[in-house]
Amino acid sequence: MKARRLGAIMLKELRQLRRDRVTLAMIVMVPVMQLVLFGYAINFNLRGLDAGIADQANTSASRALVMDMLATGVVKPALAVQTPQQLMEALRRGQISVGIAIPPDFEQRRAGGRTVAQILVDGSDSSVLGAASQLAQTPVDSSAPDTRAPLRSTPASGPISVVGFYNPQRRTAVNIVPGLIGIILTMTMVMFTSIAIVRERERGNMELLIATPLTSGELMIGKVLPYAGIGLIQTTLVLLLGVWLFDVPIRGEVLGVYVAAVLLILANLALGLMISTRAQSQFQSMQLTMFLFLPSILLSGFVFPFAGMPKIAQWLAEVLPLTHFLRLIRGVMLRGAGLSEMWIEVLALIAFIVVVMGVAISRFRKRLD
Repeated sequence: MKARRLGAIMLKELRQLRRDRVTLAMIVMVPVMQLVLFGYAINFNLRGLDAGIADQANTSASRALVMDMLATGVVKPALAVQTPQQLMEALRRGQISVGIAIPPDFEQRRAGGRTVAQILVDGSDSSVLGAASQLAQTPVDSSAPDTRAPLRSTPASGPISVVGFYNPQRRTAVNIVPGLIGIILTMTMVMFTSIAIVRERERGNMELLIATPLTSGELMIGKVLPYAGIGLIQTTLVLLLGVWLFDVPIRGEVLGVYVAAVLLILANLALGLMISTRAQSQFQSMQLTMFLFLPSILLSGFVFPFAGMPKIAQWLAEVLPLTHFLRLIRGVMLRGAGLSEMWIEVLALIAFIVVVMGVAISRFRKRLD
């Protein structure tokens, strides 16, 4: 008799799951997504790092050395400049991850066995610094210069120095704490917003709100704007604790940090609103939030290096607001860059906010009619 009652309850739950399409999809999609992301998109063997080249010698031997470095596949040419100072500016703006600087007296240094090149690395990401260090193993011929043909004689271990900037001690907290601002804001803002709208519907308050003269846009924006203040409080808390406990530097303007945080907060609020137009319950809102949070944390570059992902994963990551925020916050806090120098990331976040908010308001109006 007890077995029959137990079986009836089990059958009821299975039928309810079958009707709950969101939960049914999550049962299948979560393990599939994790398998694909961890097995295909995550790669610690970095290749194709954007590199700037300042070959002040411009001889056959210096050009051959640069080609040998590019042949390793660790870096790819992204910028050609005249001086190491220009390489440093590009590193600060986040335009490149690695700079190859060859001095004008390259031939004399090569013949004397001295340092012939410097590898300048954005050390705010320790994985990039480790990958770029492989370039120091590039063979350099220490014989006298030969102007008749490109350098291709017996190689010896050449003196190529690697200099890491912005985090010379390779402290993990320096790289993690700025990114934690984005992770916390993404998780809390999306979840709070998506639940807020659905909660009104479940409690029966939505009909009362519809009866007011508020437009759909005013209703939705008014519901979520208070959470923007909560996001700023969270940002301030992480910044204070990061500086106090872990001595994380803020090399750029504090205003730039908060502007970047506001952009991410608005992007996540818009995303939460869009989820609320699809979810039928608070439980579904939490499910959809976690479903979107997983690729955000894995593909944004917070945990795994962005440069190690295949192109298709990088294209997907460019759609995620967290990806652009991480570039902004690390640029401002660790490299001292200004938001105007990273205007592409700013525009990407603004475009995301406008598009997703427009879609959310449009879908919300259709559900009210």
